[in-house]
Order: sequence, then structure tokens, then C-alpha cells
Amino acid sequence: MDPIRVLIVDDSPFMRKALERMLQAPDIQVVGAARDGLDALEKIPQLNPDIVTLDVEMPRLDGLGALKRIMAEMPRAVLMVSSLTQEGAAATLEALAFGALDFIPKESSLASNSILQIQQDLQEKVRKLARSPKFKSIRPAAPAAPAPRPGLPAPPAPAPHIGRVGTLSGPTAELLAIGCSTGGPKALQDLLPALPRTLPVPCLVVQHMPGTFTRPFAERLNGLCQVEVKEAEHGETARPGVVYIAPGGQHMLYRQRGLAGVIELSMEPSASLHRPSVDVLFQSLAENCSRQVLAMILTGMGSDGARGMVSLKARGAHTLAEAEESCVVYGMPRAAFEKGCVDQVAPLQDMAGILRKHFGV
Repeated sequence: MDPIRVLIVDDSPFMRKALERMLQAPDIQVVGAARDGLDALEKIPQLNPDIVTLDVEMPRLDGLGALKRIMAEMPRAVLMVSSLTQEGAAATLEALAFGALDFIPKESSLASNSILQIQQDLQEKVRKLARSPKFKSIRPAAPAAPAPRPGLPAPPAPAPHIGRVGTLSGPTAELLAIGCSTGGPKALQDLLPALPRTLPVPCLVVQHMPGTFTRPFAERLNGLCQVEVKEAEHGETARPGVVYIAPGGQHMLYRQRGLAGVIELSMEPSASLHRPSVDVLFQSLAENCSRQVLAMILTGMGSDGARGMVSLKARGAHTLAEAEESCVVYGMPRAAFEKGCVDQVAPLQDMAGILRKHFGV
């Protein structure tokens, strides 16, 4: 398989060099660098990168302006390089809405005390996003891979496509829980506005996101949706027709208090790979929720949520996973499907209709 071709776009020579060093790997090739959005628009047709890392703040043409033109004129995977400030969060969320697939925090790229983990995360995102199903139909077909040289393992086979399975049957759920990661902000922005104000259940959402991003994200969704969307608060009662976004850096758990369900926020378990974690939410629902639950896993890297969905399914929950064809990264839904705990697989564009039919709204 040919190396993944990367174009780095940043107005800082130091950041361009830092990103290039962190992307040094046998299967990744940095084919060039651009100093701003206009420079990037000139170099993309020449270099034909599989993925572009794009800074948000740049002179002449900033990241958002460049992103809009990239998506309109030469669409491909884009990874934003964003600050974790409030302003950076707002710009990054807008970029995700306009077609960027994910982001990396710019400050973290300079933190030498954790540079190895940052490098691993960056390389993993580049590998996954460059091969995203989102761009399979519009990017030029890659040339046939050369036969592996003696002594080298053959490249991994592509993930098998899975069809739709099962239906959501049985009693109507009394609580909706959604987990997602890479590609999730755009997926939620497409899904949640299609739900009516009369949604008769609370909705708990875990989206992997930094702490400075979740409140602006909830506020952005609230402005687009008929249902109320808010960042979850410790100790509040989960009310029908309200979507609760887990705060970045904290787990969201559910506790039954008589007839009411209460949201709890916690730093534990601290050893969890993600915080917030979909597994932690789903497991708390399996252990503490006496109501019928409908659990969904949307696009995302890794396997967070699969183990929790197994526990929920064992307690009789309805389960739904996003189909590969609409995922930005087909990781989390695939992990759940392979554990045999998914009732129904559907593309994102069908999910609002499935939910409306299930809840009778």
C-alpha cells in the first residue's frame, strides 16, 4: 500500500517542522508544507495529498476559509490544528461542521513531556482519517499496491462491509444514550436537529472532546435543535426532551433515585482510556437504570462503548450502530457489531427516522 500523503498547513515554521517530525513513519509521507490557506490551495492540486493538517489562525486566508474552498473544489480528509481556547473551540466546531474530520490541540503538540503519546495520537488519526469512507467515492482510486517484498508482511485486508441487521423491537425505550468520537460532532449536528421537541425521553451523549469544547458544542447544538441541549451538570435530574452532553474530562454516570434518573459526574475510573468514556456511561446504565434503554454507537476510532453495550444488551436494551458507509471512522460501531450486541445497523441519515418511529414522534 502506498504511503499516506500529508500536506502540512501552518503559518508557524516551528509548528510545520514539529508536525513533520511527529509524522515520520514508514507508511506516512509529508509531501509538502504551506504557510497559509492561499498557499495550501495552490499546493493541493500539485501534490494531491490524501490528508491536510490545517491550522485555524493564519494570515491572508485562515483555516476556515481554506477549508470551505477545499471541500468545494478538491474535497479530501482535513485534520484541524486548533488551540484549546474558547475562541479556538468555536472555530474548530465550525470547521467540523464544514467538513473537517477531526482536530488535534495545538498547545499539546508543543508539550515535550508527553510528546511520544501526542505523536502516536497524531499518526493514528492521520492513518484513520486518510482512509475514511467519507472520501472513498470522490477521491481518485489509488494505484494497485505492489506485491510485498520478501520478508515483509502483506498489508491488512480492508474491513468487511456489514449490512443492516435486525430491528428495534419490544417495549419503547424510556432513555436514549449515544456514544461517539471521531466524526461525532458532525454526526450529532445532523442527527439531533431532526428530533422533535416532543421527544419523550432524556438523551445522554458521550462525545470524546476536550473540556473547553463541550460547553460551546452543547450551546451550538442547542441553537440548531428543537430539543434542549446542554452540558450535563452533576446531580441534575435527567428530563424528557433534553439532551445532556458529558463534559470533557469527566465521566457521565446514571443513578436511579426512586422514579427519577440523576446524572453524576466523576473523575473515576481514572485509568479509563477516554474521559468521558462511552463504556463508563453504558455500564452505569446497565447497573443502575431500571428503565428500558436505547443505546447507539456512532462513528469513532477505537472500541469505546462496545463492552458497555454488551452489558446493556444482556439487560434487554435496544441497540443501534452506525453503518460503515456513513462513518468518518468505522471503529467503535464495528467493535460493537463484532461483539454480537447490535440489534440494528443503519447509516446516519436513517437514524432520526428510526428514533422517531421507535418513540412514536
